Amino acid sequence: MVCCQNGVETAVKDEVSAAGWKLAFSRRGFVSLKHDGGAGELALPHGVFVRTAAWSLGLIQGSDAASNREALIARLSEAGGEQSWDRLHLWPRDRLTVGKFGFEPGIDEVSLAVAEYLTPVLHSRGIVRQSLCNQVATPGERVLDVVLIEPSQWAIGWHQVPDPAAASDSAGYVGSMAVPLAWPGGVQPIEPTVPVISRAYYKAAEAICWSGFEMKAGDLAVEVGASPGGACGRLLELGMRVIGIDPADMDAEILGDKRFRHIRARAGDLPRRDFAGASWLLVDSNVRPDQTLTTVEHIVQHRQSSIRGLLLTLKLGGIEHADRIPGWVRRIRGWGARDIRVRQLARGKMELCLAARLDR
Repeated sequence: MVCCQNGVETAVKDEVSAAGWKLAFSRRGFVSLKHDGGAGELALPHGVFVRTAAWSLGLIQGSDAASNREALIARLSEAGGEQSWDRLHLWPRDRLTVGKFGFEPGIDEVSLAVAEYLTPVLHSRGIVRQSLCNQVATPGERVLDVVLIEPSQWAIGWHQVPDPAAASDSAGYVGSMAVPLAWPGGVQPIEPTVPVISRAYYKAAEAICWSGFEMKAGDLAVEVGASPGGACGRLLELGMRVIGIDPADMDAEILGDKRFRHIRARAGDLPRRDFAGASWLLVDSNVRPDQTLTTVEHIVQHRQSSIRGLLLTLKLGGIEHADRIPGWVRRIRGWGARDIRVRQLARGKMELCLAARLDR
């Protein structure tokens, strides 16, 4: 079973079909799949639009939470006998597209109430070892997944968190899916220690963590399309020095940080010396992907460029344009980039995040 952003179910089905997965059941934000291969031969479905995935144990639907809880316990007994799971993750499917009417994915009030009702019983019976629900899992842990398709209809499954540092990607999702599989529902839990200026803060936090980039305090990062400063806030929170490039105004909190420098211009109009010494380049501009890539190409192809990692937001404009992704990847690979990953961030709208490393 797969969770994804509301509205991209067709893209999920298309990208996993090459691995032999076929549709079993679908709702907005949720897709279950079937495969003719043997269980020991398969890896979990993965792809650009797959937010998180688990091995399905089926659906349950009762008249209230009590009947669902008992049905869940019976289902787990049928499926696994005496086995137990390290953690419980419980969340709702996306019922709206991200940003519509202010909607954000992740744990809501209904899932909090269900988790509070369900977790103590599962823990007391030894089904789940941890007494707290929706904690970030660690590599190797087995997670029991409960997705609230509706408050009374639950999809049950499980997954094991892979090691993001594994040298082999033979499982298909090691690396690109390892970190999101540790988060409840593939949505990063984060508690900001600075004022959040815009939702770009959450997108940057998710992208940095998912990418695996070794960003550290003192590094110089450049963000193109920085206004009003949400992503810059996350970079500064991590102790980095930041250059924000945008002709629009920046938030006063960001401007007041002495590690921040605002260049009021468009990136394509700047001399390459303004990027000197930068290790990381983030771009989130409201322009077509080809325009974004042209701007970035001119920056990183310069002989004095020191950029080691790219985090690019590419605006899709519609799910029908997803077939352009391979062309964008080929273009970036032509710059000498490696370890290129593409993901629709949980916090992103109809856009993709592309992470790539450059040898410097």
